[in-house]
Amino acid sequence: MRFYDYHVWANKIIFNRLKELPQHLYNQEIQSVFSSVSKVMAHIYKVDCGWLDILMGKSMNDAMKDSYEIEADAEARSLEELEAMYDDLSVRFRACIDEHPDIEKEVVLDNPYAGILNTRYSEFIIQVVNHGTYHRGNLSAMLRQLGSSSVMTEYGLFMYQDELIPSMSPVHAN
Repeated sequence: MRFYDYHVWANKIIFNRLKELPQHLYNQEIQSVFSSVSKVMAHIYKVDCGWLDILMGKSMNDAMKDSYEIEADAEARSLEELEAMYDDLSVRFRACIDEHPDIEKEVVLDNPYAGILNTRYSEFIIQVVNHGTYHRGNLSAMLRQLGSSSVMTEYGLFMYQDELIPSMSPVHAN
């Protein structure tokens, strides 16, 4: 649960940083892992939605099919609209985790690209957080390419969040 809370916190830190930057940077095209910051944010959102669907019982194949429409919709949104979508998704994801009858239950995951995997529902949450962390790293490098700094979203900083003054601005990454 706390690991998922970290994911939500880190995404919020990123959204807050992106709102501080010149608005045009959000959709500006660059040569990088993704062609724009908005595409990274839409991708993370799409994947989170897919894993929530899988956690709720949808097949991975169906979740992946639905993800193309989800991603296209997310890419068409403004930063503020996508942030509201993330907020809603995090509430739904957290409720699913809280209400799940057995988050440690073994389940068979049928990945259309990788095959069958025996795993646990809790592993899906680890995947969501790890995937988000990976792409927040991409985003940090992309912001540097665009001439801006990112913010620290490391788990170590999150562990201290309750100790920090609430009005404290995020730590900028150099």
